[in-house]
Amino acid sequence: MCTWFYADYKYLSGYINKAQQLPLADNIMNAMSKSKAMSGNIRPTDMAAVLAPNKQGNVAVFPMIWGFTHESTPKPLINCRIETADQKPLWKDSWFRRRCVIPASWYYEWGIPPSEVGFHNANEQNKIKKEKYAIQPEGAEITYLAGLYRFEEHRGIQVPMFTVLTREAVAPVSSIHDRMPLILGKESLSEWIRPNGDPNKIAKIALTKMIMEKAADYPEPKPAFMQI
Repeated sequence: MCTWFYADYKYLSGYINKAQQLPLADNIMNAMSKSKAMSGNIRPTDMAAVLAPNKQGNVAVFPMIWGFTHESTPKPLINCRIETADQKPLWKDSWFRRRCVIPASWYYEWGIPPSEVGFHNANEQNKIKKEKYAIQPEGAEITYLAGLYRFEEHRGIQVPMFTVLTREAVAPVSSIHDRMPLILGKESLSEWIRPNGDPNKIAKIALTKMIMEKAADYPEPKPAFMQI
């Protein structure tokens, strides 16, 4: 799963600044009343800096909104299971033609502390307060989340929307949740984003060595008018 991630401006400023400077960011901000900070805690329906192909098929940075919309639900569709991405009509076209990467510092997951698992029955576990964990690849400053995107019309403009792909969790994440994002190595980004690339091939070499620790409460970025 991935329902919330953190973008540390210190390490992601190159991506964030490029996305903020595009006229598209201002159009989205004005049409959808969204902040274009793109740093700090990023939640569903927020604007984020995303890597996707430009008109030449090369990796470029764009502002996008997190979550596809669909008439069947009022909630944004923020995750897509990789096992069915090439089959379900909602995802299929994007899987083959519109893949993207969301640079993050880490993502969050909530779960029962591993130390409590196995010592309680199902009913008791449901009463245990879940804790928030920060998760990122071992030895990485940037967590590259694999995603899909598409364009939707909102208030008269075409807005790029993205969703994060998920896979079966591996240890230590599997100790608190059965799903996790598909996370790519930096060397795989161009091939993943390339419209005629092979997503199945890249997915097989996704990163699996994760570091997980209890999450601290990180400060939100100051509004633009407060920044010096």
